[in-house]
Amino acid sequence: MIKRPRTVRRSRGAAEADELIHIASSLSISCTLVEDRFWQDKLTQLVEEILIDEDEDTLNSALDTLSKTDPQAWNELADIVEACTETHHVMIDQQDGQSVMFAIPLLAWSRFSIPSGPLGAERIESLRKHLAEQVFAKGTLFSLADFLFSPDQLPQGYCNTAKLSKMLATLSTENGTLICERASSAEPATFLTDTRYLLGAVTAPVGQALFRWQEEDGVRKDILSQWQKQGLQSLQSLFAGCAMESLTPLSYFAAWRESDRASRGYSLRATISFLQLLLNIEARQLTCVIAACHGRHLEEYRIGFIRRNEEPMLHGVVWPLLDGEDEHTDCVADIESILRDAGINDIVIHEHTFPMDQCDDCGNPLFPDLDGDLLHIETPESSDTPSPHLH
Repeated sequence: MIKRPRTVRRSRGAAEADELIHIASSLSISCTLVEDRFWQDKLTQLVEEILIDEDEDTLNSALDTLSKTDPQAWNELADIVEACTETHHVMIDQQDGQSVMFAIPLLAWSRFSIPSGPLGAERIESLRKHLAEQVFAKGTLFSLADFLFSPDQLPQGYCNTAKLSKMLATLSTENGTLICERASSAEPATFLTDTRYLLGAVTAPVGQALFRWQEEDGVRKDILSQWQKQGLQSLQSLFAGCAMESLTPLSYFAAWRESDRASRGYSLRATISFLQLLLNIEARQLTCVIAACHGRHLEEYRIGFIRRNEEPMLHGVVWPLLDGEDEHTDCVADIESILRDAGINDIVIHEHTFPMDQCDDCGNPLFPDLDGDLLHIETPESSDTPSPHLH
């Protein structure tokens, strides 16, 4: 068999990227639900074929092009790519079923290490019991991965994520467990605050509810409250020495975005608690300095923590801008509100912008002081406290 030259595959990839762009653009200007479904079906079929071919470059090429030329079409394509990645058709007792990969983000902070890795059969069974009772709709089946994932251990890219979601979907029809002794070669980095993820797939016959809040008597806020109170009891021993809270279990990409958003405020609150414990002070004795940092455009805010009337930069938090946010988004008001609610009233906001400077030696970000200089953090050490840093 003659090996095809690379140029053939490259041209096919370019043609498929062009087709993705064309269909997504057509969908973005559709004016009827019937036409929407026509373009959605065509886009879904093509994306599923590309995922099976594991052609990540074609998906990224189309998304990159649309992000610069047609934001609405980009949204349409991104929605379909995510749906195809996390959703699979399955059979349940000779009945058509639909499976969706879900994630449960756990926000945690600790002066020591935050756990990751295998959970064990006992914890899995406890999680399964509470998820069935509190989170998922009646009559659903679901799988769980026997692993607590750090962000670095999650599958990279749409194609790898689709492969994992397919395995979880297959196991979900028998309420199975995916054994992951080693999720990836990546070792979790040491941060003061970080996110961990529980993964699985929930399945039901087509047209039936997957989550408890889809049922008539289900209220999302109440479901999350009950889950937070009872659902994670089996993980308390694993998170010894850590503060931890769960976000709402959601479909994979929705949960990922929600954790990105929630972790920003969580990091601020965790830093304040950490410094109070470390220095034996009250929050009102801290000063926070906020600066907007630009690359080609505004990309993040950096918040430096200092002790009132003292020089050293004790700690810092990066508040990255997320999709849909820009210089017109009032992130500073959100940051101020969180700091004041935590007890910090001495807040300085620099009016000019700063470069996204990092330490030449360690690569960590530098944070603003009162004079407008970007400084390296100098967290005071204690005998039992390592020196973690923040995202």
